[in-house]
Amino acid sequence: MRLLLVEDDLTLGDAVRAFLKTRGHAVDWVTTVADARAAAESPFDVILLDWRLPDGSGVDWLRQLRSGHGENQHTPVLMLTARDSLGDRVEGLDAGADDYLIKPFQLAELAARIRATSRRAAGHATGILTVGEIALERAGQVVTLKGAPVDLTAREYALLEALLRRAGCILSRTTLEELLYGFEADVSSNTVEVHVASLRRKLGHEVIETVRGMGYRMKA
Repeated sequence: MRLLLVEDDLTLGDAVRAFLKTRGHAVDWVTTVADARAAAESPFDVILLDWRLPDGSGVDWLRQLRSGHGENQHTPVLMLTARDSLGDRVEGLDAGADDYLIKPFQLAELAARIRATSRRAAGHATGILTVGEIALERAGQVVTLKGAPVDLTAREYALLEALLRRAGCILSRTTLEELLYGFEADVSSNTVEVHVASLRRKLGHEVIETVRGMGYRMKA
């Protein structure tokens, strides 16, 4: 998934980004409300949002996000904050947060809450995505074909998850590059094509359809 991390604590932000990258996520990290506003012009799967930021309130920006009509108006938001009173939690949730995690937290719990919020937003009852004979179990990051495990790289797994979550929809190469790498990476022009070709070899050439001039689509 592509995640936007809005966190001004440099030590925590670096640890969270590094951990989530090991889980196959593309993480764009910003430290201010202004940078969050600019980053949110591109689509994200989940936003991780601190409350107190150097140039304003994360909750105030969240209210603006929910009341607007931009790319991420309905993107699930997970608050990451040390504000732990009942009133704070109620305010954050009423402002539009989908979940609320108190600092300090365990990174494994953060990963589980990201999966849960994205699952609810997509309308999936479980953490297992299936299309045909392909199944992807998100908690353990296990992929099977006809019940047999398939060994994928982290990028191949992330690409497959993106396609499965949007099965039947066409995803452009640019969209897939952003979902896999975010803003920071210098991506080669044929990177997505290489990963798609590898997935086809492992899962079957008919599974991922090339829509000429538009992108790729996982057959629903």
